[in-house]
Amino acid sequence: MIYVVGIGPGSQETMTYQAMEAIRKSDVIVGYKTYTNLIEDLIKDKEVVSNGMKQEIDRVKKAMEISKTGKTVAVISSGDAGVYGMAGLVLELSEEEEVRIISGVTASTAAAAVLGAPLMHDFCHISLSDLLTPLDLIYKRVALASEGDFVICIYNPRSKGRPDYLKNAFDIIKKYKSGFTPVGIVKNVGRENLEMRISTIDTIDYESVDMLSIVIVGNSSSYIKNNKIITKRGYETKY
Repeated sequence: MIYVVGIGPGSQETMTYQAMEAIRKSDVIVGYKTYTNLIEDLIKDKEVVSNGMKQEIDRVKKAMEISKTGKTVAVISSGDAGVYGMAGLVLELSEEEEVRIISGVTASTAAAAVLGAPLMHDFCHISLSDLLTPLDLIYKRVALASEGDFVICIYNPRSKGRPDYLKNAFDIIKKYKSGFTPVGIVKNVGRENLEMRISTIDTIDYESVDMLSIVIVGNSSSYIKNNKIITKRGYETKY
């Protein structure tokens, strides 16, 4: 049995009961070392196989090799295993192994809860990392999502190697969205040292954003109230 487990954004408090149970039932935990470190208290009595970034295929192959010995394996991802996680790769490479996908709390929904209620209507996720996706395609998605008035959750927004991608994306967004549109930035969501900032498209501080941040850009109905972002669901409410 191979469980593919979403462990949430960081803390054990944001893990689902189903994820906790899958880890408890597993003999071996396989994952990116940063993620295994997040749950080290839960897996201290387990066999752990971990490695670094860009070694996802190696991790999955190792998990399948271990599974063939009869052990139950948990391949872990942060957030939800099916959202920028390991679920797709495990299913692509699996053969006869029994695979069960365990969902988790995504960074976007965890960040949204901190910010208020920005995801009350249609929204999308866009990663600004061009390691696996061509940059021109990323910018095209930003443009189309903005034109369609989606709330946009931006993953991997800014790094030392990509210092200008976020500003470039916002230059595109500004063509379709008002400068008063709310923007929420949440850093270290679900972890220690949580930081939250609310600004607008016109006032966002790009320097405050890094790879530990998620950026949520509102739609035309989004507004700021009591330092929270609210996106209207689409109906009129009378009080």
